[in-house]
Amino acid sequence: MQQRSVVRVGASLIVASLALTACGSRSNNDNGGGSDSTKTAKIGVIAPLSGDLSALGLGIQHSVELAVKQANDSNAVPGWKFEVAAKDDEAKPEPGKNAATSLASDPDVIGVVGTLNTSVSQQVQPVLAPKNIVQVSPANTGPGLTQGANWQTAPKRPYPTYFRTCTTDAVQGPFAARYLYETAKITKVATIHDKKAYGQGLVGTFTDEFKKLGGQVVAAETINPDDSNFQAVISAVKPNAPQALYYGGEFPQAGPLSQQMKAAGLNIPLMGGDGIFDPKFIQLGGKTSEGDLATSVGAPTDKLPSAAKFVADYNAAGFKDAYGAYGGYSYDAANAIINALKVSLKDAKDVESARQATVDAMSKVSFDGVTGKVAFDQYGDTTSKVLTVYKVASGKWATVETKEFESK
Repeated sequence: MQQRSVVRVGASLIVASLALTACGSRSNNDNGGGSDSTKTAKIGVIAPLSGDLSALGLGIQHSVELAVKQANDSNAVPGWKFEVAAKDDEAKPEPGKNAATSLASDPDVIGVVGTLNTSVSQQVQPVLAPKNIVQVSPANTGPGLTQGANWQTAPKRPYPTYFRTCTTDAVQGPFAARYLYETAKITKVATIHDKKAYGQGLVGTFTDEFKKLGGQVVAAETINPDDSNFQAVISAVKPNAPQALYYGGEFPQAGPLSQQMKAAGLNIPLMGGDGIFDPKFIQLGGKTSEGDLATSVGAPTDKLPSAAKFVADYNAAGFKDAYGAYGGYSYDAANAIINALKVSLKDAKDVESARQATVDAMSKVSFDGVTGKVAFDQYGDTTSKVLTVYKVASGKWATVETKEFESK
């Protein structure tokens, strides 16, 4: 008796469950897909979310989050919803590799936006590539990432999964050299770099162009990535009487270097690449940073008509961190992936089976983005070569000139 009662109750529960499932299915069909039929694809972010460069990294993360939210709100790919999986690389190669390994092991990860640092990407690329996970960097400028170690003489794309929305040091270094020599009329410079891939590459391309123009590099020095006292290198540079110092590295060291060289009587402008283009460089350099220079990829985001909606939407979203120097490029990177997913996920049964199709679709992506036209060449590099020179004026970075770089 008791057993039959249990069976009846169980059968009733099963019938009720089936009825609910049927109702749910009808609801999903009526709405073009609901929670039961919607599949999930994750877009990873690998960036420094802690440490000295966290302001840039968090701006990257939030810009991707904004793009993903808007894609979900507009039902960009019917039957699919997107999630952001953010990982902290601490701006260091090994944590970056670990972050990539974690994302690559997740079957729902379809693409990754990142990294900030070229040296970190060198470790991330070989982890994501074997899993056919597309990577789009908003900030890497090392030419070798897309064109290999012999990019100057025999360019060869090492990873077909890697793309970027920013231009490279093959353009940024020469752009800075032309500004100093042709516009600022500076003919003698000293160079210093921090021995990392980004800094070394930037100084290399700057030096080649500056000499080609007719300028002199009167001293070429290096520092260690963890140095904080630069008296020795300043003493080596100062007797050569340079008119400017070109620095390859990032703002945590560039700010104190600027301050210490001015204090030692080397009263010349320090110029660097996008690695020093940050308000913290001015904070670290203090009043002596006045007149220092930087180049950065693209045009100033807040001055671009194409970026007005992004800026408004970002501010309206209430993120506590600014979008920073790479927000627009990160937003465009995420949307480049989403545009590819409109093709690759259309008839896909799961994420892993769509990864190669996503890589293939990325090469054909072309749209008007926040930073301008978003498209990629045969190496995965952006087709846009716009850069800007900035100068510290009254304690803030001020735009000097924005130009499209043209090879000579």
